[in-house]
Amino acid sequence: MNKQELFEEIKKKQSFLCIGLDSDLTKIPSHLLKEKDPIFSFNKSIVDATANYCVAYKPNLAFYECNGVEGWISLEKTIDYIQTNYPHHLIIADAKRGDIGNTAKMYAQCFFEKMKVDAVTVAPYMGKDSVTPFLGYTNKWVILLALTSNEGAKDFQLQQNKEGTPLFEEVLTASQKWGNEEQLMYVIGATQGELFKKVRQCVPNHFLLVPGVGAQGGSLKDVCRYGMNKTCGLLVNSSRAIIYASHSFDFAESASRAAKQVQTEMAKELSHLL
Repeated sequence: MNKQELFEEIKKKQSFLCIGLDSDLTKIPSHLLKEKDPIFSFNKSIVDATANYCVAYKPNLAFYECNGVEGWISLEKTIDYIQTNYPHHLIIADAKRGDIGNTAKMYAQCFFEKMKVDAVTVAPYMGKDSVTPFLGYTNKWVILLALTSNEGAKDFQLQQNKEGTPLFEEVLTASQKWGNEEQLMYVIGATQGELFKKVRQCVPNHFLLVPGVGAQGGSLKDVCRYGMNKTCGLLVNSSRAIIYASHSFDFAESASRAAKQVQTEMAKELSHLL
């Protein structure tokens, strides 16, 4: 899916919602634990209930890798289900890979050739050769961690060089020499508020993947005020606030209502672009 196709889906759905499939055996409704593959059963129900209100799904690989082989099977079944039944939804493997050379090449093959996802998150702090192996695929996206929502973001990302430039700005600027706005997105945490202004000064036309709205307290209005561009340029992720809206038998219906509420808010923010 290229940039224009993604924007068309956003306009069609009047939504730039990405739903994080952070599916945890200890948090999904207990009645699903009787299923042969509880995580897949949970994901399937969530996807069916929310597909009308979002444009992307983002399975966080940690929640699958922790379950070993069974977790990988659940992940692959989930990806295949979305691709088969909802082929216009972007699928982001939230893997946060960040190695170099042949290792990075193997990671890229895993996600883009084997699993055939649309995008993968990558840590850029080992430099160009940790990112470029992912950039050789047509209509695939590399999403670089740039400015995150966590408290520890200030430990490195906000540290300034002798010219007063924060590290995250250096990452945004340098990475544009490696790929273009049809290949690169950036993770920018919703809790960063007005720093979106600085982000947009560096990358005015790129898409941003924005976690931190919902359970983490980020403001959708602030994200849109400072981060939206002429092609929307935003994929705002919500995970727990949607997929765990209920822990009972009505979990799918509750997730649907939660996703619809976010979509309704997003439609208002998009009104000037539609």
